[in-house]
Amino acid sequence: MEINTDSRTSNDLQDRLFNFAVDVIKLIRKLPKGKEYDIISYQLIKSSTSSGANYEEAQGAVSKPDFANKVGISLKEMLESSYWIRLIVETTTERSHNWEKLLNEATELKKILGSIYSKTSIKR
Repeated sequence: MEINTDSRTSNDLQDRLFNFAVDVIKLIRKLPKGKEYDIISYQLIKSSTSSGANYEEAQGAVSKPDFANKVGISLKEMLESSYWIRLIVETTTERSHNWEKLLNEATELKKILGSIYSKTSIKR
């Protein structure tokens, strides 16, 4: 399976988050079958899709604090996604270059979301 990198050359964060979730779903389909991977898969699908969904919701925010809150949730979900991907990378017997690429993308997305959050959140 080839990771979708075409739209990742653009700066459109919404597209990158959407493609990240799509890539996660496609790669999860290739994981070994077993109880532990069922749990990891479920958690990773939830967090990876939630990150993009919350960022999409942030685009319709009614205030700056509302926007920051949704971006903060998106960041938290990407942090969680990164954790589950690291578990997969370390526990699968066959090292997948695609999972490592996805981990790199998660790292980049965390940095972008973190930067947006730190610039928009209200410091008290």
